[in-house]
Amino acid sequence: MIEFLRQPAVLGLLMVVTFMTLIMTKKMSAVAALLIVPIGFGLLAGAGAGLGDMIIKGVLQVAPTALMLSFAVLYFAVMMDAGLFDPLVRKVLSIVGDDPVRISLGTAILATVVSLDGDGTTTALIVITAFLPVYRRVGMNPLILATLLGLANSLMNYVPWGGPAARAAAATHVDLAVVVGPMLAPAAVGLGGVFLLAWRFGLAERKRLGQARPANAPAASSPPQISVIAEAHGHADARRPRLFWFNLVLTLVLILGMISGLAPLPVLMMGAFAVALTVNYPALKDQKARLTAHADNVVNIVILLFAAGAFTGILNGAGMADAMAKAALSIIPPQVGPYLAPITALVSMPLTFVMSNDAYYFGVVPVVAQAAAGFGIEPAAIARAALIGQPVHSLSPLLAPIYLACGLLGVDVADAQRFSLKWAAAICLVVLAAALAMGSIPLRA
Repeated sequence: MIEFLRQPAVLGLLMVVTFMTLIMTKKMSAVAALLIVPIGFGLLAGAGAGLGDMIIKGVLQVAPTALMLSFAVLYFAVMMDAGLFDPLVRKVLSIVGDDPVRISLGTAILATVVSLDGDGTTTALIVITAFLPVYRRVGMNPLILATLLGLANSLMNYVPWGGPAARAAAATHVDLAVVVGPMLAPAAVGLGGVFLLAWRFGLAERKRLGQARPANAPAASSPPQISVIAEAHGHADARRPRLFWFNLVLTLVLILGMISGLAPLPVLMMGAFAVALTVNYPALKDQKARLTAHADNVVNIVILLFAAGAFTGILNGAGMADAMAKAALSIIPPQVGPYLAPITALVSMPLTFVMSNDAYYFGVVPVVAQAAAGFGIEPAAIARAALIGQPVHSLSPLLAPIYLACGLLGVDVADAQRFSLKWAAAICLVVLAAALAMGSIPLRA
């Protein structure tokens, strides 16, 4: 029995279950669990002497992301303080008013548009900045904002520069366009499902808040938009309205640079932040004040990301991730081999929830594609199927954007996961059904 429990696949599963249990039951903070749990299981796996190297390797792998995130948070914080998004908030408020249905639909639409840059952090910052004051004023559940934000962003991550598609294509040695092209229509169907869900959320909130009015009733009076913006962002003395157009052009150039791959993301964010800080706040004391005001957010996010790197470093370095992937494949009976494409899509939901995209796409997907090839299933089909679970993956505790979004919204990560998980799974099934119906993924070899 002891030997069975010491097998890498079993230890990996127990490690993930233990970690998830501790944070879901709030017995331990995420950052502590991300460090203590893998170290403990790494010692049980007999990797004591190599744990240090595994952790360093894992941290180094996430270092560019941590660098990008830290400067992204600072950049958009400076933009918020300078007032770049004030006109956007005013416009959103004027359109959605007090109606929860329009507010939730507006959330989904804005999240979809902003997600075109393929970065979850950018989307979270902009969408939450625009809509959180509205949710607070009306009294809507902020978990709805978190859910719609995550679902829309995860589906828009199917774009080539979003990350998952590029990983899937590289893992299966398939041209990226061959992977992405057939998945655009199913993703659009999935977005339709997100908008339908937003409408449903809005109706439920309208009923809960008692805001339903007869069609001929007068509209609600215009909200105090300026006070709402000030409440959301604070730092009224830091506003730079005369620099609005400069900040807008700088932000658009930054996003275009990210989309076009002009330079590595960390480099773009660092350069844009330096320019934004210098132009908007030339005085050193003002620059220090802006950095101090947002230091807590940066530190919390970076610490969590480095802790997640340590977790995945041990999970991969001790051979647990690879063993878990092979064990999952070994339990599939030969007679269901021809159905590996839809099976891969279904399995991608739980696997991407407990694994990083790198671990999943470079550890699991190549093995599945190799096995599927023996049944006549093209690698491109497996690559597309592997993308299906991204809405569930967006709730993974190994991702930095979920901590950022929950921190900005003032909600607990575990609460957000419990509220959103069933809806994320439902959207995954909608995308899978559309992909099967449109031939993007074969039902059977």
